[in-house]
Amino acid sequence: MSKDKETILIVEDDPNIARLLEVYLGQRGYDILMAGRGEEALAICRATPPDLIVLDVRLPDMSGYDVGQALRAAPDTQNIPIVVLTAFSERNNRMIAHNVVKADYFLGKPFDIEEVYSVIRNQLSPARRRGQFHPITNLPTGELVNDRLRALLAGDGWTLALIRVNGFERFTQFYGVVVGENVLQFTALLLGDVLREHGDPADFVGQMVVGPYFLLISAPGRIEAIADELTARFDKNIELHYDYRDRPHVVPAADAPREVPLMSLSLAVLSSADGPFGDIRELTEAAEARLHRTPPPGDGLRRSEVIRD
Repeated sequence: MSKDKETILIVEDDPNIARLLEVYLGQRGYDILMAGRGEEALAICRATPPDLIVLDVRLPDMSGYDVGQALRAAPDTQNIPIVVLTAFSERNNRMIAHNVVKADYFLGKPFDIEEVYSVIRNQLSPARRRGQFHPITNLPTGELVNDRLRALLAGDGWTLALIRVNGFERFTQFYGVVVGENVLQFTALLLGDVLREHGDPADFVGQMVVGPYFLLISAPGRIEAIADELTARFDKNIELHYDYRDRPHVVPAADAPREVPLMSLSLAVLSSADGPFGDIRELTEAAEARLHRTPPPGDGLRRSEVIRD
């Protein structure tokens, strides 16, 4: 479900600074999450990715730079704005923050709390983020996806999978839009989990602007394991989004008050060997043609599938 308030994670081990930021930013309308250790911050981000992170560098268990690198390596957190806030303000530290962590902003301690608020407000401004991240899943969308596709056309050795959630429209008609948003969030989190286990920091996952469509970019050597794990786990867990009375293994379809086919995934896989492609329009049209070559399951019997050629 879309959120009413934007969430900020403050990663800071100094209790006085942490409390100052929590109170000041909370009074200005943000939901605040707190972490005093790096591993705690990573666990929070995996469970509920925030809209922005204020990250200290010196933490008791690991470097804040290592936290930042781990966040940038995970598909579901790689695009979260990071504001580094640290007493280490020398040029070398700023270069690490920008080049290694790819921090969006660097502020030294001691700091002006109003400046911190101004930076955060600018990073989260609607004009800055409009059209870049999906409002439900916070995955890259729009021009961020297009930029990544353009980069593909300049190289070789890539694999792309266009992913469709089959039966999603029927599901939302039966259960409502809000429950449908939960399915999109589940699919996005599942993609992130699978890529953490079988992917690489260079892999990319995004969401198309319209419809229940996701985009995955990886290397040929990894796509098989990613696709197999993704479809297996989706098929295993998707029934949990249905009312127990409608689940196929509890109530036969003929006895259900209305037919609600079980959702599944279709993955259309393209590689650089399928090209050349003149532009991203040709690339996406080829992926869509392959995806729609097989009609989506409509009877609740067929499960997820990977379409390779």
